[in-house]
Amino acid sequence: MTTYETLLTQGIIDHNTQAGYWDGQILTDHLDRAVERDPNAVASVDSRGSLTYGELAQQVERTAHGLIQLGLGRGDVISLQLPNWKEWVILHLAAVRIGAVTNPLIPIYRDREISFMMERANTRILVVPDSFRGYDHLALARRMVGGQQDPARVMVLAQDPANPPALEEGEIAWGEFMAIDWASKGSPEELAERRPDANDVALLMFTSGTTGRPKGVMHTHNTVCAAGLPWPDRMGMDHQDVIHMASTFGHLTGYLFGVELPILLGAKGVFQDVWNKEKFVELIAEHGITHTSGATPFLHDLLDASNLADHDVSSLQRFCCMGAPIPRVLLRNAREEVPGLSVLGGWGQTECALSTCGHPSDPVEKITTTDGRPVRGIEVRITDLDGTALPAGSEGKLWVRGPSLFVGYLDQLDKTREDFDGEWFDTGDLATLDEDSYLTIAGRSKDLIIRGGENIPVAYLENVLHEHPYIASVAIVGAPHARLQEIACAAVVMNDGAGPLTLEAVRTYLDEKGVAKSYWPERVEILEDFPRTPSGKIQKYHLRERFTGDTA
Repeated sequence: MTTYETLLTQGIIDHNTQAGYWDGQILTDHLDRAVERDPNAVASVDSRGSLTYGELAQQVERTAHGLIQLGLGRGDVISLQLPNWKEWVILHLAAVRIGAVTNPLIPIYRDREISFMMERANTRILVVPDSFRGYDHLALARRMVGGQQDPARVMVLAQDPANPPALEEGEIAWGEFMAIDWASKGSPEELAERRPDANDVALLMFTSGTTGRPKGVMHTHNTVCAAGLPWPDRMGMDHQDVIHMASTFGHLTGYLFGVELPILLGAKGVFQDVWNKEKFVELIAEHGITHTSGATPFLHDLLDASNLADHDVSSLQRFCCMGAPIPRVLLRNAREEVPGLSVLGGWGQTECALSTCGHPSDPVEKITTTDGRPVRGIEVRITDLDGTALPAGSEGKLWVRGPSLFVGYLDQLDKTREDFDGEWFDTGDLATLDEDSYLTIAGRSKDLIIRGGENIPVAYLENVLHEHPYIASVAIVGAPHARLQEIACAAVVMNDGAGPLTLEAVRTYLDEKGVAKSYWPERVEILEDFPRTPSGKIQKYHLRERFTGDTA
């Protein structure tokens, strides 16, 4: 049994329990209710097949007993570096059932990231595909465990189940593992005895690295359920919804709205393991998808799909864009191309989950200029650098408090206490909160550009440039300057077929838009694409490094 040091206190537990945010339920309780409602309802659809809720529950039980036989105990970590396959859901729910901890690993991570995260997590079982998108994940897994003093077990899923790979001694083939009647080797009572407390750590997810080295974020069963439960009320969703996810389950957005939300609702989840905009259009028409969540580029791609006009996509009601502002032109195009579609913004972090989001009834101005209002149970406040509360409309440091906050960074409680006192979390973001309680993210505190003593409104400048007909995406970052201290630099990705923009052309455009001259960028660089996290967030620190040293 592995234990974790967290900032969770009895006072926090009592407060969230008495307020009704924590009810002691774990995700498998919601699975059991979905089975009771309709065991024949479809639970999961991926590129390899589908499962009903009855089938899912049976496979979860078998897997849970099997993991016990492999020696996985309460608090032990099972790391999943899998695509968005239904087996991800099975393994996670099995881990929940026996009190183990799921550590999602994004499929594009390689040796450096995986070795760091496995060592930090003390992984006991590593689950990988044999290969995916042309990469040999099995070879990666062998390199990882070969360097461990106490090697993790390796479980392998064949990308083509009809042609499983040859395995070495001690490695576990998923197909063979699931062919064993593990339940006959255990009992329902054994699973009941291993049921975790809802305040136990359930999820260990490393930060995406927008600002540097990843940290292991610990969430309990209570905090992750509290993150998903407000969503149906805010969006008006129920078990009849069909929920799509193309963002990796290894990121909190993918996990919450791909893995967890369908289970909480007893709804159908439709997963894409490889993003393809034309395939997404086909899936909407085939399954009647009603809801999807992802970064803004996914919405841009949907509207650009060559087959959009050839399929009935009228079932799609909500597209929730996280991680970046929604350009006004994109919202306008969405309403023209997919009538009836509500595009909503939202904001969150691995540490605090989705904390604010829009509502389908929000006016256009709120959708395009804000990140929505706090969800149930979440409080936000804006302060100056000294922690003094600021009035509505003032830009300052963003703090969050609520039932979905993490309980600490793994083995870094000192670092945790720098940002989090167990109650209020310093997000590191700059934001404003208007009189209607709508939040607007102005950027990371490290994104703040102060040119000659004047703050440059990064998000505002990016939104204006997003309106340029030639620009697909833009990111504004600061670079050091000998006289002005900092200047604004624009990294730009062009629309297909558009010629490159010069600095002079960008400045002329901003002048025509009435943007103050002191806000204009002083460098423009055209890129094929931005360095991004696996969830689609732009890694601005890489862009800063690119511009640093080239200014004077």
